[in-house]
Amino acid sequence: MPLPEKGAAWPPIDPAIRADLEDWSAWFSANPDRLSYRYRNRTDGGRFGHPQNRPSQYRGGMVGRLARWFWGEPTPLGEKRAKLHMPLAADIARTSSDLLFSEPPTLKAENTKTQERLEELMDLGLKRTLIAGGEVCAALGGEYLRIVWDDEVSDRPWISLVHADGAHPTFAHGDRLRAVTFWTVLSIDGEKVVRHVERHEPGVILHEVYEGTPDNLGKPIGMEAFEQTKGLVAEQELPIGKRLAAAYIPNSMIARDWRDIPGAAGLGASDFQGTEGFLSAIDETYTSWMRDVRLARARIIVPSGYLTSNGPGQGVSFEDREVFAEMNIPPTGDKGITLNQFAIRHEEHRATIEELVGKVVRTAGYSGGTFGDDSEGPAATATEIKARNARSMSTRARKAELQAVGIADITEALLLLEASDLFPGIQAVEPERPDVQFQDSVQDDIKTLAETADLLNRAESASTKVRVALLNPDMDETWQKQEVARILKESGRATADPFETGNEKPPPGLEGAGAEE
Repeated sequence: MPLPEKGAAWPPIDPAIRADLEDWSAWFSANPDRLSYRYRNRTDGGRFGHPQNRPSQYRGGMVGRLARWFWGEPTPLGEKRAKLHMPLAADIARTSSDLLFSEPPTLKAENTKTQERLEELMDLGLKRTLIAGGEVCAALGGEYLRIVWDDEVSDRPWISLVHADGAHPTFAHGDRLRAVTFWTVLSIDGEKVVRHVERHEPGVILHEVYEGTPDNLGKPIGMEAFEQTKGLVAEQELPIGKRLAAAYIPNSMIARDWRDIPGAAGLGASDFQGTEGFLSAIDETYTSWMRDVRLARARIIVPSGYLTSNGPGQGVSFEDREVFAEMNIPPTGDKGITLNQFAIRHEEHRATIEELVGKVVRTAGYSGGTFGDDSEGPAATATEIKARNARSMSTRARKAELQAVGIADITEALLLLEASDLFPGIQAVEPERPDVQFQDSVQDDIKTLAETADLLNRAESASTKVRVALLNPDMDETWQKQEVARILKESGRATADPFETGNEKPPPGLEGAGAEE
């Protein structure tokens, strides 16, 4: 498929998918203004009839309440907005990324030079890209990694992040990315929108700039007039075979609500899917709690006759104006100064919020302990932490499987590009698909590890190399081999047996087993 045709409707995303992405993007932003704008200005609802603007939105009572979610209710004229927002959705996205990338994955290759290049790639920015991508993936249901290069920035290509709401993918057989179109808005002037469109297909990248409107791509106008695109090649062939210079990483393998939309089965689902109603209820409950606080400020009801005149035209006053409320009570009446203090329903509000937060966290696939819920008491060991966070660990493992495939795809394509004629000025390495290994996010303490290593040694069920790797998981393989050699030397096991002649052969099936104890 070539670049989009002139006058194409934009963005080229199914309205139901676009509506969901805009909802999730608003929750991810943690911006009350953006949430309010989104839910008050839905113009193209999803397949199942998102409510549109209508008079009932502005009514009171149940009709007005049901016409919109909490953030869609307009602020009455003359009142300031008093709504509060708890950024739980943004916290979920960040936690998802932390679980995956707080300990960055390692990229393993058999070739030494390739391994060094992969480590350099991680140190020069890929770690940062993966951390940011983890948040976006959890929030929007997926992320794209693409290869970019710019001679004015670096002499080598690198991997950048594209958000799921800025791309239109084409899948083969449901979940294999065949092609993808990215777009970037270069300028907005009233109704005129200029976009840079980038199309990735197997072995080729296409570029063009279009001038159109917010909902129409418009016509091609050439790339020379814009600083961001004037150096791009309109059609760049890549020596990477049938591979793409981009990869898609879904947040889950099942797009639960989009399964029946053509071409959407492989997009994945956001962690927020199904929690939006609870998230809205949390904000409504917090707002109600703070409303109780405001209304519960102490008031002293004072008859008008008790007030002090400040002179003609200057009104009247009481000793503490902050706490009194004037009432037109006759001086002969039986009402004097009355103290009025409303109750703050803090226990009810707190219990409601805790229940709603628990619902959101569980629906998103995490354990309460991951978000600071220590109701079960402090955990003493890594084993207890893993047990209490079993749901979070399971979700992390599922996501790590999806991340590993996408990371391996894009890094292999990058190594192939570096080894091609496109980059003759750099020292290429042997292209190889790396093995992506995720670290254990919760590590046992050194005492537990030492006891485990001692038991393995007594049972004669693990070599010195395995025990060293167990106790030093953060060290690279070279260091671990050196440590094994030092241990064997200190223990005397590295000394040759004086009774051996040098012609001994190991039993069948154990060749090479004694090379590393």
